[in-house]
Amino acid sequence: MIVKEIELKNFRNYKTLDLGFDEHINILYGDNAQGKTNVLESIYMCSTTKSHRSNKDLELIKFDKKEGHIKLHVEKKGKNYRIDVHLKKNKSKGIAINGIPIKKASDLFGVFNVIFFSPEDLSIIKSGPSERRKFLDIELCQLDKIYVHNLINYNKILNQRNKLLKDIYNNSNLIETLDVWDIQLASYGKEIIKKRREFIKNINTILEPIHKKITNGEVIRIEYNNNCDEELIYDNLLKNRDRDLKYKTTSVGPHRDDMSFISDDINLRVYGSQGQQRTAALSLKLSEIELVKRQIGDTPVLLLDDVMSELDSKRQKHLLDSLDDIQTIITCTGLDDFIENRFSMDKIYQVDSGNIEEYINN
Repeated sequence: MIVKEIELKNFRNYKTLDLGFDEHINILYGDNAQGKTNVLESIYMCSTTKSHRSNKDLELIKFDKKEGHIKLHVEKKGKNYRIDVHLKKNKSKGIAINGIPIKKASDLFGVFNVIFFSPEDLSIIKSGPSERRKFLDIELCQLDKIYVHNLINYNKILNQRNKLLKDIYNNSNLIETLDVWDIQLASYGKEIIKKRREFIKNINTILEPIHKKITNGEVIRIEYNNNCDEELIYDNLLKNRDRDLKYKTTSVGPHRDDMSFISDDINLRVYGSQGQQRTAALSLKLSEIELVKRQIGDTPVLLLDDVMSELDSKRQKHLLDSLDDIQTIITCTGLDDFIENRFSMDKIYQVDSGNIEEYINN
């Protein structure tokens, strides 16, 4: 799977852009705030329908413009695909695959797979539970259409149940309708937890040997911390109903779950050093690449957003050594790390204030 070309119009700080990529290593370098990450963001949107750093399409459209466009050309298992994303200030985005509009944004999942790695991912171990759930959901949504369906429906029902909890405060008769939502919430929640458990089980088999290699022998595993057994969600919703009515929010379900990174019986979020946490995050991303390969029978595209400057030379080498057979698009502020490591650079672009020019590496 490779990105062949991207075309932007009125996206972030780009009025127009037409950029081609090599099937191996591509580097976008330049000072901060010049537009390097914007390119990765546009590619990421064509896989997940969302920005990794903004929930509002309005923020993605160039200032003083009403619309923005992304057109991505990709090759997957010998077939060419064109993904079009039409951003509008006052309307929902439009998405088309090979010129055919899709009815639901979620239909895009799985057409084109990416792994995104940024400095924020290095803190996933010590971040709040929502960041770790986000990691699980984004990856599973790219790999499993059924998971997408269950997650969308679960979130809809969760929002409706929470609204109902607030409405019951003013109309106690509505409490009779609560059970209908509880049954559905438990049904979808059960399937979400089962898929998350399976994902973590699979990634653990890949994570352990990768982490041992990076750390010269340290053992690591991920544990799924669900606040309720998947078979008991409905029972616990009943048990906690008075509490939920009091606080007007749902306290039971996979939207409350978390996962822990355990190394030599130590919870890295609580007791791990910054170096241990960063190494665990790096091992996780490398494991994610391998898991996607196994699941889809193809290599995803790897997007590295200014990660090299956050890693020491040892971790840089482990990361770079893992990129032999995967198309990678890297942003950075300079080329020194790549030159010192004698790392292959197949196509290099210099980015300056939204202008991109190819750099000829002599």
